[in-house]
Order: sequence, then C-alpha cells, then structure tokens
Amino acid sequence: MGAHCGAPGAQALQALDDFIRHRLPLFGQFQDAMWTGEQMIVGDGDGHSVRDLAGSLGIIAHELAHGISQHLIKGGLGVVQVPGSPPTLKGEAGALNESFSDVMASMIKQWHGGQDVHGADWLLGEDILAPHVGKAIRSLKDPGNTKLTWKQDDQIKDYRHFKPTQDAHTASGIANHAFYQAATQLGGKSWETLGAVWFQGFDKLRARATFLDAAHATVGVAAALHGQGSATHQAVKDGWRKVSVLT
Repeated sequence: MGAHCGAPGAQALQALDDFIRHRLPLFGQFQDAMWTGEQMIVGDGDGHSVRDLAGSLGIIAHELAHGISQHLIKGGLGVVQVPGSPPTLKGEAGALNESFSDVMASMIKQWHGGQDVHGADWLLGEDILAPHVGKAIRSLKDPGNTKLTWKQDDQIKDYRHFKPTQDAHTASGIANHAFYQAATQLGGKSWETLGAVWFQGFDKLRARATFLDAAHATVGVAAALHGQGSATHQAVKDGWRKVSVLT
C-alpha cells in the first residue's frame, strides 16, 4: 500500500493490508484458500504449481466476500453444514454464492487497477499459478475456456448445461457470465454501474435461491435504482438472457 494515500480511507486500506499480511492463518503446502464460516484459511501453495495465495488480491477478495454473503443471507446462500467439516455449497444457491464472491473480487480488482470493463482481463487467480499449470483459475469473460485459464477449468456459462449435481464452482460461471455481459453492455466502471445492483439484488435472496431468483432480484433492483427501461435495467435483463436464465 502506498504511504501517501489520504485518510481515512487509506487507514482502512492499511488496516486490511496489515490483516492480510500478518493475521491470516497460513498453512504451508496448502494449495487453496477458503472461508470456513468463521475465518479465512490461506495456504502458501506448494512452491511449484500454486504460489502466494495471500498475495493475490482477487483470491483474498473472493474469500472475504464469502464472509459478507454469509451475513447477508440468513443461513448462508446454498450453505450445507456437515458436522466436523467446513460448510459446503450445494445446488443453484451454492453456485450463486461462489459467483457473488467472483463478481465482488473482480470488481475489487478492477477498482484497484483503475480499469473500466473493456480494459479489465476478467480473470481471477491469474497471479497464483505457475506457467506450466495455466494462466488463471477462472474467467468471467469466457467461463470454461481453458486457453484463458487452466486445463481443469470446467465452468459452464449457459443455464441449459446446468445439472443439479454439479460442483458450485462449475455452475458459478453462469451468473459470472451474466454479470460480465451486463457490465460490458453498459461500459464504464463495473463497480459504479453495477456494484450496487448486484449487491442489493443478492441481499434479497433466500438461502436456497435459484438462478431465476437472482435474475429477478437484480433486474428488480436495477429498475428501482435506475428506472424501468433504463440502460442498466436493460443490460441486466440482457445479461441473464445471454446465459439462458431469462427468456
């Protein structure tokens, strides 16, 4: 963090930076990061394929967003409690939970880089993989495109390909791509044009929400904030249509 930022915002950013650097529990040789329902766990990778997860803004923002959604939605969005194990995410609601974290992390990355929607790479985890493994963990621009990400990227971006048994990370590509489509249709800076719409829309969801619920919620918030038939309202509808959630 720069030492010449203005207060009080700089103080909050510095506190977050200190927290990430000094207080997050680090587990050597753990090649993942997770939100346990109580705290974030961040590994330092294996030094060969995965590295420096704690140094990745996108990864940290993604996991912190899980903590936010846990408190937004009573019971947690798609959260299934398994005794003796961290919470797991199931079904459409679980995929929406993962997508909320991806979208929030992507907007934070873009804000940090001062990027508009056309200048952003729309990737997450692009800074943790060794070159022989891949380029990134996920792409909101083109979920499942292994040329942009890595060979095990199995995300889908169209609801017609959704199966109830799919992993939440796989199906999260649907809502991720809906956000990407809406944001790029609007142009500008995603956190200014769609940040409030997505956050307030997801705040209206119940624990077992579906993709259709999320579409209706975000479309409704877009109309309430920007007006029925506004460019934002239309872009959000079009985004969900392009992933076959709305018709």
